Amino acid sequence: MTPAELSRTVLTTVRRAVDAAELAVEVPEKVVVQRPPRPGCGDYATNVALQLAGPAGRTAREVAEILRRRLAREPGIAGVQIAGAGFLNITLSSRAYDVVVRRVREERERYGYGDGLADERVTVAATDGAVRGTLVAEVANVLLRAAGALPAAPDTPPEPLEVAEPATPADLSATPAELSTGRTAPLTLAALESALGRDAARWALLRPPAEDVPRLDAPARAALLAQREANPLFRVRYAHARTRALLRNAHDLGMPADGEADAADTCTVEEAGPHPAPVDGGGPSPASPGAPSPSHHPAETELLGLIADFPRVVESAARRRGPDRVARHLERLADAFARFHDECGVLPKGDEKPSAVHAARLRLTDAAGIVLADGLHLLGISAPDRI
Repeated sequence: MTPAELSRTVLTTVRRAVDAAELAVEVPEKVVVQRPPRPGCGDYATNVALQLAGPAGRTAREVAEILRRRLAREPGIAGVQIAGAGFLNITLSSRAYDVVVRRVREERERYGYGDGLADERVTVAATDGAVRGTLVAEVANVLLRAAGALPAAPDTPPEPLEVAEPATPADLSATPAELSTGRTAPLTLAALESALGRDAARWALLRPPAEDVPRLDAPARAALLAQREANPLFRVRYAHARTRALLRNAHDLGMPADGEADAADTCTVEEAGPHPAPVDGGGPSPASPGAPSPSHHPAETELLGLIADFPRVVESAARRRGPDRVARHLERLADAFARFHDECGVLPKGDEKPSAVHAARLRLTDAAGIVLADGLHLLGISAPDRI
């Protein structure tokens, strides 16, 4: 279940509560669900009860309890907790995450594409001579198409795009005569690509938010080329390469990621016991009494959530004309994969035999690699299988 699908589920729950006369409010057009600010608060959270409390003439916790009872019965939801003044913390079932992994591996390079902007026709363009603006506009148009927006009609002027342009470093593409006078030629993308290579040059201009001026001085350029953990671009590309290496190693062990899932294999689960019972009466869905959802390792939950969130990030980046949102999400995804890799055994060790858990973790690894590659390709950056 993706965040967009969960948002629709919560919205449907509100509508059903209104139809059943449990709530006397106008049904909102949309409901926002977000990753919680800290671990232990479920997989997603929504403040919809706080939004509806005033119009409903009830306290937020009363509204939250009405919605909690209904949400807990929805397929794909393992439990719902009421927190604070009336926030709903939602924990997805393992099978809901299984669906996300399967969808990523089926759609592959099309995962993240959607139709959220299908009713828009827009093309963005930067002012002439804007080196960074031209590149950001190029990628913003790619994101708009990925989110379903059509190009603007031929007789429609493009939407202007303004971003902070970098200063030209004195040591970049300057002749000895220019250096001696302190004057340099205007920065060009070709000159930056000559110094950094295409991938690092694009990351340098796309990663900062639109209002931030990219740093292109010699130390900053050296940092972009460093193959070390402090370099975000290296971390993202290394994480992708690591996922491909694990798939190759699994193949050598006779563990193909495309093997059929065991009936009891609900994505990746801990074998330490049942899911903790939520507070405020939240428990396993009444549709499955006596069968609580097994808990995920925290590193798995974080990684799964970021994978599921990728389509929403792409649409948000398109709406905001902000490729930096995709870049930052890739950094978070790469860091989450590193934690997952360190804390969860993807492949059997020593004399350990491959299990359903290993197979599920291998599929999760494959899904993470697909999303990392998809995000890099949307930015026009390569995703090598080996580094």
